Amino acid sequence: MSAVKPEDLTKLSGKYLTFLLDGTTYGLSIHDIREIIMPPDVARVPRAKPWIRGVINLRGKIIPVMDLRARFFLPPAPPTELSIIIVVQSQLGEGESIFGLQVDQVIEVLRVQPAELSLPPDLGGGGDEGTRCLVATARVGERLLFLLNLERVVMDAPVSG
Repeated sequence: MSAVKPEDLTKLSGKYLTFLLDGTTYGLSIHDIREIIMPPDVARVPRAKPWIRGVINLRGKIIPVMDLRARFFLPPAPPTELSIIIVVQSQLGEGESIFGLQVDQVIEVLRVQPAELSLPPDLGGGGDEGTRCLVATARVGERLLFLLNLERVVMDAPVSG
């Protein structure tokens, strides 16, 4: 997905699964969510990117698991009883991909209205992973959400690390 123009923000309204990473609330479109699972044992993959925790066996299908804290260069934190894996399914690149995203905690599903959406902040430089992966921000009540572009999260290589 390319950069969003102000006139395209209304297309981003809808339901989002919200979750925490290092105290910040993020959202993914529910259309990309396949299921939410408790973190099973993750098998390490030699020489994988630092943000790839490894792979899991999900009902006979091997899927990669990405640690979003590591992906966004956030400080590591040990898993807690609230840590969860969001299994996403999306049309990425040549075909459909299924993978897990490890997050600190799932919060809830929120409906985001067009009037609540804004373009993501331009923090300069364009190289910060946390902002390069944003498609929009939303103010829902008192909550500020950072809505993620799933394709950028999964497909784009980080610029720094």
